[in-house]
Amino acid sequence: MHATADTAPTSRAPAPHPAGTDGGPQPIVVFRTVKKSFGDVHVLRELNFEVAPAEKVAIIGPSGSGKTTILRVLMTLERPDSGEVIVAGEHLYHKRVGDRLVKADERHLRMVRQNIGMVFQHFNLFPHMKVIRNVTEAPIHVLGLSKDEANDRAKGLLDMVGLGDKLDAYPAQLSGGQKQRVAIARALAMRPKVMLFDEVTSALDPELVGEVLGIIRTLADEGEMAMLIVTHEMGFARDVADRVVFFDRGQVAEEGPPERIFSEPQNPRTQEFLRAVLAH
Repeated sequence: MHATADTAPTSRAPAPHPAGTDGGPQPIVVFRTVKKSFGDVHVLRELNFEVAPAEKVAIIGPSGSGKTTILRVLMTLERPDSGEVIVAGEHLYHKRVGDRLVKADERHLRMVRQNIGMVFQHFNLFPHMKVIRNVTEAPIHVLGLSKDEANDRAKGLLDMVGLGDKLDAYPAQLSGGQKQRVAIARALAMRPKVMLFDEVTSALDPELVGEVLGIIRTLADEGEMAMLIVTHEMGFARDVADRVVFFDRGQVAEEGPPERIFSEPQNPRTQEFLRAVLAH
């Protein structure tokens, strides 16, 4: 693990109210007593967790604390054992039939999941498709955009991430940082309400980290999307987040504004974790 503090804080709009409190906005993401185990390993332990619309949340914590599992549950890559997950006011794994909640079918999962975009640690681009098609494939087949509409959207996004000249390249012809920027453009092409970033710089050479963090920082500054950012880049988390959440053993151990979490953590586990990470 290593930490970076190579960027000065940027000026941004004030952080939104904490999700669902004191007449603030209804949360865009809700985990309600969510449990998830892999065999005998309890990864999420009755997790209660909310994210407000447009809120930028950095999720930090030791390996195995459940950080990535949260994102995978939201993307329906892992199904929770129990509890409720709500996205944009809709249950993800359940649907309402009369006054009852029943298990959701695949069609319902796909509908709710359209509100969520994810950028993975290892890019997950289609190697046999050119860059432009990687970005247009889902908008055409999931959102029903015409090829022209999807191409226009993709070109604009690839210009935004600095890859307007790579439309006809294949992923194998790109650097790791370029692949990750294509992955960000691909997720944005779906116009999600929530963007998930899973350790998106950990597979990159150190000199390429800055270009990817720069794009995410721009999105955080300008975007209306909520963002959940699992990261080991502590300087980046401090800079970009409205709220930092420290996970330990499948639960929220501590959360608060970046200034407080990094300067005056209250929980001994947070203190221990930050001492170890910031020493590297």
